[in-house]
Amino acid sequence: MTLNRLLFAAAISLISGTTQCSAFTGSLLAFSPRVSNQFSTMQMMAGSHKKVFVAGGSRGVGRHVIDRLLESGSEVVALVRDDDAMASLNAIEGVTAMKGDAFDYKSVEGAMDGCDAAITTLGGAADGDKKVDYTGNSNVIEAAGILGVTRVVLVTSIGCGSSKDAAPPTVFEVLKDTLAAKEKAENILIKYYTNMNWTIIRPGGLKSEPATGKAILTEDTMAIGSIHREDVANLVVEVLGSAKTERKVLSALDPSVTSAANAEDTVEAFALA
Repeated sequence: MTLNRLLFAAAISLISGTTQCSAFTGSLLAFSPRVSNQFSTMQMMAGSHKKVFVAGGSRGVGRHVIDRLLESGSEVVALVRDDDAMASLNAIEGVTAMKGDAFDYKSVEGAMDGCDAAITTLGGAADGDKKVDYTGNSNVIEAAGILGVTRVVLVTSIGCGSSKDAAPPTVFEVLKDTLAAKEKAENILIKYYTNMNWTIIRPGGLKSEPATGKAILTEDTMAIGSIHREDVANLVVEVLGSAKTERKVLSALDPSVTSAANAEDTVEAFALA
């Protein structure tokens, strides 16, 4: 990514008038309950975005995000790397899957063109010494700026940036390179999108069980715990349409999911409505 392209992306965001627009186990936390009826909330919040670009949508959190977006009434454009994933997603009404590589900027820009929001859950893959956690996510961020996309949600991890001290030291040591790559992507978004409507979501340790509906977001940078992938997806789609999350960095965890070392600390849930 060149500095000139990033500066141009920032300028586009101003000109376009959009300024209004894993692996952790740790403390399980007491919490302030949030509003129920998650599905109807998602419908109200995400419905304002007609076509949403999703990077990382072939599996994991991103795949659940696609389902939630469709339930909310949005169309989805997904960038995928292999033919099987493309065929599987294209068989779903409301989804357009395009083959491409998040490491290739032009693939990302071409797929995102025409969308009015972007969500990226990219992580894990590598191309030599490049990590998709940074390179792929930064390509999504840059393309959004160039194309004038009005809304960006970036999913990273607890342990990045201001939440570094929340991660158990042994876990942080194992994941430090991946967390550093994710943090670099966060910093690109924060630095160059100061006048756009972005949100960063940092989940705790990811599990694959069905959603509990009890997961929360918090601004507490010391919050740590586990969360199911489906619950992360639910929160992502709720955040997408919540004006209160503009330029916010939020941790995501589920106080109802048992972690290795529970604590009695109280974490205040972030209210989306």
